[in-house]
Amino acid sequence: MDLSNLVSTSQFVYSENTFWQLALIFFSILLGLVVGVSVKFFLNIQAKRINHRRPIYACALQGIGRCTPFLAFTLGLFYGVRAINMGPAEVFVFTGSSILCLLAFSLLAFTLVDVITLWFVKRVSGTSSLMDDMLTMIIGKSLKATVIILTILQVAQTLSGKEITTVLAGLGIGGLAFALAAQDTIKNFFGSLVLLADKPFKIGDRIKVGEHDGPVEEVGLRSTRIRTLEGHLTIIPNSEMATKVIQNISQRPYIRRLFNIGLKYNTSPEKILKAKNILIELLREHEGNDIKYPPRIYFNDFKDSAINLVCIYWYNPADYWAYMKFTENLNLKILEYFSAAGIELAFPTQTIHLNNNE
Repeated sequence: MDLSNLVSTSQFVYSENTFWQLALIFFSILLGLVVGVSVKFFLNIQAKRINHRRPIYACALQGIGRCTPFLAFTLGLFYGVRAINMGPAEVFVFTGSSILCLLAFSLLAFTLVDVITLWFVKRVSGTSSLMDDMLTMIIGKSLKATVIILTILQVAQTLSGKEITTVLAGLGIGGLAFALAAQDTIKNFFGSLVLLADKPFKIGDRIKVGEHDGPVEEVGLRSTRIRTLEGHLTIIPNSEMATKVIQNISQRPYIRRLFNIGLKYNTSPEKILKAKNILIELLREHEGNDIKYPPRIYFNDFKDSAINLVCIYWYNPADYWAYMKFTENLNLKILEYFSAAGIELAFPTQTIHLNNNE
């Protein structure tokens, strides 16, 4: 027997088998991609047709369509490598394809969380409490975090070849170290639960936390976003939000103004009473007046350079710009009426007495 002919023949058979194996894998992947792209195109068309009538179903179709090409690719690769003999590399290739399939299905689940979130948004859109919107966002983020954690655990199980309980037990010590490292994240998560339970504000409310003053844009699992009056986006950890004093400015029923008017010291008592009566008349049943909070005007103090009248009034409802417009008009009328009555406003003065002793 000619050994050289036998060796060359076996090499030819091996090369031919390898070629057909690679061709089968390529065909399986190509078929998966064609099917995936076709399904995505069809689902996008259907989603556009029903988007205005059934937005939740349209969102589901679009989400599935986005994931379909990658899912079809991994399934084609998964079944293609299992149809051939991979030899020593079989375990490695099978494990890799299994992980890719797991990631594809996890991506699909991650995308479908948006559908669930949209369903919750539609359910709470008819409620008056914007706190429900905050809860919806937190539920959506929690579901996405759950999908990520379960995916990581499943990948760990696939790589180790052990049961999930064994993997969890093995992660016990590592989990303790992770918990110690992530204690700030855990505190922020529980801080968000405290905010949801206590409901000190809702999305869109203007609040003041420490030096930060502005409307709330978003409440997440880790932090709360406030757009300050200067336009800056401030991110405050929920652990701090749960422990700091929060002033909800949007929930105030009125705006209270306290101001002082100083009269010159040479103003007669009659003119002091005249000035007080002018203020009373200007604020009697004024715009934004609430009968439960009538204006208060008193001659309350002798200042260093003026006789002081203190004036307090409340503007209801708490519309800040309407309040500012009313305040401007009131100030102009005070100047006008005081000038007509011959009442002079004081300004800071200092008198120096010189004693010449010769």
